[in-house]
Amino acid sequence: MKLVVVSAGLSVPSSTRLLGDRLAAAVDRQTPVDLEVVELRDLAVEIAHNFTNGFPGRKLSAALDAVTQADGLVVVTPVFSASYSGLFKSFFDVLDKDALAGKPVLIAATGGTARHSLVLEHALRPLFAHLRAVVVPTGVYAASEDWGAEGLDGRIERAAGELAGLMSGLSRPAKAPARADGFEVVPFAEQLAALSAPSVRGR
Repeated sequence: MKLVVVSAGLSVPSSTRLLGDRLAAAVDRQTPVDLEVVELRDLAVEIAHNFTNGFPGRKLSAALDAVTQADGLVVVTPVFSASYSGLFKSFFDVLDKDALAGKPVLIAATGGTARHSLVLEHALRPLFAHLRAVVVPTGVYAASEDWGAEGLDGRIERAAGELAGLMSGLSRPAKAPARADGFEVVPFAEQLAALSAPSVRGR
């Protein structure tokens, strides 16, 4: 399975990239993955050109393909003005509108203070719900004081486990088994579809 980390960190080294790496490693411990990291800092110029000419450059095109073909995503952004960064949003603006439909996504963010932790719920989760991704229940926010503190590791492991489960299909509802008496259990949706089908009698 292919896991892609999209990091919008701007500095080197970057706490945003560090969080993405730790989340990816935690997912890999749950289920082995083929990892690729997309650093948006390196694509900023090509993203801007894509807005003006409508065509992605070589590096941006490769990044868009990687995200589209991934079995799961870890997306991490620094917080600016109480929301995701403009670079982060711009990348997903140039992505095809159907590219994330049904794709498992783990959302994460970094910031200087814990007061911005709700960015996960009021900005990131609605964005990926709009893109029709399947966002895991646990988002991970890391403030400056969280690094090395108790609690961050637990959130990382929980979120990674949820993403790994979705990627490997463990969260999909199991098909209803046949009953021991030989009768087949027909899902209710199929029964409704059969009732709404036009009758062929009298033809």
